[in-house]
Order: sequence, then structure tokens, then C-alpha cells
Amino acid sequence: MPLSFSSKTLSFLRALRRNNDRAWFHAHREEYEAHVRGPMVAIVERLALDLRPFAPELVVDPKGSLFRPWRDTRFSENKAPLKTNVAATFPHRALGRLNGAGLYFEVAPTHVWIGGGMYAPDSAQLHAVRAHIAEHHRQLDAIVKSPAFRKLGGLQGETVSRVPRGFPRDHVAVAYLRHKQFLGFREEPAAFATSLGFYQELLKTLKTLVPLVRFLNEPLIERPTRKPQV
Repeated sequence: MPLSFSSKTLSFLRALRRNNDRAWFHAHREEYEAHVRGPMVAIVERLALDLRPFAPELVVDPKGSLFRPWRDTRFSENKAPLKTNVAATFPHRALGRLNGAGLYFEVAPTHVWIGGGMYAPDSAQLHAVRAHIAEHHRQLDAIVKSPAFRKLGGLQGETVSRVPRGFPRDHVAVAYLRHKQFLGFREEPAAFATSLGFYQELLKTLKTLVPLVRFLNEPLIERPTRKPQV
């Protein structure tokens, strides 16, 4: 199976966006398996081999990395039952899924998103990462100012307007300390997923993001701040 998606992948996702109900999905389940889940499984299986030399601490396998197509609608006003993208996440094996920093990519009807870092840390994790940055800011500076990382747009994510409590206002790393998200990513048109060079670009981008993910996880591995989610 080729290490890219196809025009049929995007056609299915666009059709799903128009027909987001269980009956339609079950009627077209074979198409989903062949054109959406199948290529994603093949890509993740290859990433498991190609990322191992660079990030052996990350979980990269279809069983633990792929997101299910069903949405959790319990606390959402949007009751559409299905996600209209296909996505995979690669977390640190000691922290667990959706915890700490990790890698992620998704293919949606309108875009491809490839990224990594820390999206929604709890307060204890955020403080631990900020303390780590305050002490090792030169290391973070070298990561996010590397040529490959700068091509992604540098360090991104939401910030707060004031210096967080407990840190000097004149700290040399104040720009990093104000972050509450620590992300690097690239976004491309949906057709990017069908290009011949998709897999190599995906792999290259994820490799670029590994040093940031590893840096952010260092204080959490040393002193975990909450029980890992499996």
C-alpha cells in the first residue's frame, strides 16, 4: 500500500462531512477501511520503524496511536457522531496518551496538519515545564531557532499577557515563560496528503519536532505530575 493517501480518501472525508450520521457511515464502512483507515495504518506502521532511531521513547503503533472515528458528544453542543478527519498521536510511553508532549498529524477535508509539542497541560505540568525552561532556556532557544524549526514558523501556541507568578519579570526567557502552549507545526492543503512526497515530508517534519517534544517531557518524566492516561 502506498505511503500516502489518495483522492478517494479526501472524497470520503468530504462526503462524511456532508453525511455525518451513523447509518451513512456503516453503509460506507468498507470505503472507510480501504481509503482512510488502511492508508493511515500503513503510514503509522512505517513511522514505527523510521522514528525508532530518533524517538524510541514515543509510542508509534496503529493500536495505540490512531484515533477512533467516533466523537465523544457527551459534553458537546455538536452532536455529530463522527470525526471528519483521520488522525494519529505519538505520546511518550511513560506518560501515556493525551498527556505530556507528543507528536500528532491529521488529514481533514480541507487541510493536513502535522505538529508536535504540548497543547493542553494541566497547571502542575505547565509549572514544571516553565521551571525547566527558566533553568534550561538556552537549550530551548537552540531547538526553536534551528533552521529546520524556523521553517515551521518557530515556537507557536497561546500565551498569557503577564509573566507567570513565581518568575522574575526581567527573566531572559520571559517570551518562552509566557507560553501556555508549546507547539511547532505546519499546515498544508488537503491535496498535500495525496502527493508522492507526502510520507517523506511527514517524516522530516516529525523528526524536526522530536527535540522540542523531548525537552518538554524531561521535567515530567523526572517528576510525573499526574497518572498517565492509557
